[in-house]
Amino acid sequence: MENKYSVINHQQSKEAEKLGHLTADWLKLIYENCWFKLFVPKELSGLGFTLPQVLEIEEKLASKDGSLAWTVTLCAGAAWFVGFLDKNLAEEIFASPKVCFSGSGFIGGKADLINGKFHINGSWTYASGALHATHFTANCEVLENGKAIFDKKGEKLIKAFILKKEEVEILDGWSYMGMVATGSHAFKIDKLLVPQNRSFEILPHKTTLSNPVFKYPFLQLAETTLVANVLGISIHFIKLVGECFEERNKLRNYDVKHLDYFKELGFNQEKKIANAKNTFYNTVNQSWEELIKNNIISNETLNKVSQVSRALAHVCRKATSKLHPFAGLEAAKNHTEINRVWRDMNTVSQHTLLIFPFG
Repeated sequence: MENKYSVINHQQSKEAEKLGHLTADWLKLIYENCWFKLFVPKELSGLGFTLPQVLEIEEKLASKDGSLAWTVTLCAGAAWFVGFLDKNLAEEIFASPKVCFSGSGFIGGKADLINGKFHINGSWTYASGALHATHFTANCEVLENGKAIFDKKGEKLIKAFILKKEEVEILDGWSYMGMVATGSHAFKIDKLLVPQNRSFEILPHKTTLSNPVFKYPFLQLAETTLVANVLGISIHFIKLVGECFEERNKLRNYDVKHLDYFKELGFNQEKKIANAKNTFYNTVNQSWEELIKNNIISNETLNKVSQVSRALAHVCRKATSKLHPFAGLEAAKNHTEINRVWRDMNTVSQHTLLIFPFG
């Protein structure tokens, strides 16, 4: 198993950052292991994994490289929408072994239904994996002949749309300090006509596939998969801090009280993360078992999933912040592994779903 991940190393990470997207070797690894299709059913050439299985893979990848893991997570998460697509469209799209979905949760466009086709205009931000995508998902306000359509709650109707890569224009807008190789660019479309079967809604009762994972609410699915990345990156960072501190000690020869202080601090932070991690996985497993048994997850359990996901992110942020100073200036050098991991951690943890320790 470990040999599979050998290509995920510091040298490849440096190359990916320079490129601004995943390396060819990493993409080969992804396609060979079908990681962009973690949730896609086997009958559509996917892995058909459960949520708990997916989280373990994403955490493992994040402990190797944040950009790689995040791209896999977001693209596989977008491919989860296969459970809500027109069946013929899904079969057509997922026939390709290199299919990759990228997208944005932002409602950045308008789709006007005229003479049986949608006329779409808009722009969307933060589409992770955009440079590797074969398809994009985009949320739009729906109109008909120029007039807004409202749902049963009296709110403007919002639908998601599937767009082909040749139908969108990618905008070079990802210029952040971390997660550089995710290539999370913006994209736009102008006066695009698409058939009605390219639209879909993410509603459990509208799933077109029987796999239980498509009945797992999207909010909690997003929270859990995102925090698995934060967890993996944090574990990687703490390991590197320990290595940096050892090198500093060789030069400075810290006295016992300083060595004991760092040892106790590191132990306490690792323990806090381990406890939060166990609570997280136990709660997610409980929710999955509940779904399998009852075909639905109670609101109480869903709230717990949200709480433990956000709490884990909060614990990871605090732990890495407390340990960061002990890496010394090595963590401030742009070209070092620990600097990259620190930048990734302090970029990914800004996600809006993770900034508060509670829902």
